[in-house]
Amino acid sequence: MNHLGFDTEKLKIGSFDFTCCEGCQLQLANKEATLPEFLALLDIRNFREISSERLDDYDIALVEGSITRSDEVERLKAIRAQAKVLVAYGTCACFGGMNAQKNKFPKEECIRTVYGDKEIDTMQESHKISDFVTVDYSIPGCPVNKEEVERIVVSIATRSPIGLPKYPVCVECKQRLNTCLFDLGEVCLGPISRAGCDAVCPSGKTPCLGCRGPADDINYASFTDLVRDKGLSTEEMREKLAFYNGFTEYLNHEG
Repeated sequence: MNHLGFDTEKLKIGSFDFTCCEGCQLQLANKEATLPEFLALLDIRNFREISSERLDDYDIALVEGSITRSDEVERLKAIRAQAKVLVAYGTCACFGGMNAQKNKFPKEECIRTVYGDKEIDTMQESHKISDFVTVDYSIPGCPVNKEEVERIVVSIATRSPIGLPKYPVCVECKQRLNTCLFDLGEVCLGPISRAGCDAVCPSGKTPCLGCRGPADDINYASFTDLVRDKGLSTEEMREKLAFYNGFTEYLNHEG
């Protein structure tokens, strides 16, 4: 049966991890009320957090993690060749994530710090997966929002419009009636970071670090002026912008 362009009654889906903590996959595997209904739409072919099956015939590939080894590049390309739709999910897959922190240091120093005297010849800088393959959809977040991933996968299945919030985290923060962390003396990336997380970090009095990357049409110059006007550290601002590697374009332009 040909169903919405996919030759199956249920969508065949595989979830794959590269260099990451697998927290995004665990979000999906979380047995909340929505999981059975969500899985009922799918034929899980490869998802080691849920099933021991390892099958390579899938229509949609969900890819978590950044690429940090040469052998991962070949595995990623093989997944892309099989998948009709490839979704990068999680900050590591979308931007390189906090793994990209190691890109600031010499490769030999990173190997020595982690592995001691062991010979490691496959390590490379941390890359987002779109550096090597075409990505059809991206779902950022550290970790991802489970409901958002489910909604987007269902939208792919039904060929419905797919989109992420264009506005910044500040909108969700104000909707939750939170006290602005700038008023509490904190550098928060909420004014320039993409919403969709329900402002979970600021709601817990933790400044946003921009794990979902930049919102659309941000005013970066105005944001830096805000940091200065509040008498806060621009160095701390840059450290936070670099944490998940999602604001590289702005940091490079500033540099």
